[in-house]
Amino acid sequence: MAAVGDLHCREDQHGRFRQLVKQVNAEADVLLLCGDLTDRGMVEEGKVLAEELSALRVPVAAVLGNHDYEHNQAKEICGELSRVGVHILDGDHFIFEKVLGVAGVKGFGGGFGNATLQAFGEGQTKSFVQEAVHESLKLEAALSHLDTPKKVVIMHYAPVPETLEGENIEIRPFLGTSRLAMPVDHYGAEAVFHGHAHHGAPAGKTKSGIPVYNVAMPLMTKMHPDQRFMLLEV
Repeated sequence: MAAVGDLHCREDQHGRFRQLVKQVNAEADVLLLCGDLTDRGMVEEGKVLAEELSALRVPVAAVLGNHDYEHNQAKEICGELSRVGVHILDGDHFIFEKVLGVAGVKGFGGGFGNATLQAFGEGQTKSFVQEAVHESLKLEAALSHLDTPKKVVIMHYAPVPETLEGENIEIRPFLGTSRLAMPVDHYGAEAVFHGHAHHGAPAGKTKSGIPVYNVAMPLMTKMHPDQRFMLLEV
């Protein structure tokens, strides 16, 4: 399978992903997209990306990222991508050939381990924490309905701090939360893929040892300039 996030497609980037699509068609049997599909959350950007992805010959499962919500056009972006066969996940799952189940959520921030933000104090703080809890519960629901021989998880925000190494330490609590790792450890998975951390590290693990991969395109391009996505056999 191929996995990548943070495409940040703009409306003037016709042809930018032509090589990526060609390589995915040649080397993978499924493509996973880990959010920030568009750069400013504009439906025009979604139309360009849909045009680019229409040449894919493999199934595609995706989640949205924070950039995709910037102009309150996420629903319209999803509509454009769905028309070319992209399965947008938001607390649900996609099954590939009855063997591989993909569970997906956007995720949210909030910090990690003993430094995870708690719902105490101002209402704004409680709302922030509740969003992370809500995303975690959606992922739990998606995983609980998967009984395929193999399962993977896609999200935009990071579920472990290890894949954020390299990002400014001050912003790491806003790049993910360990709340997202809890349902993964409970239900199990072959791997977790996320984006968001352009300057992060490529790999980490949950507490139970499940591999976590940061597949943000800027990081993938730095590591694999001729490929720009992660290729993994599950």
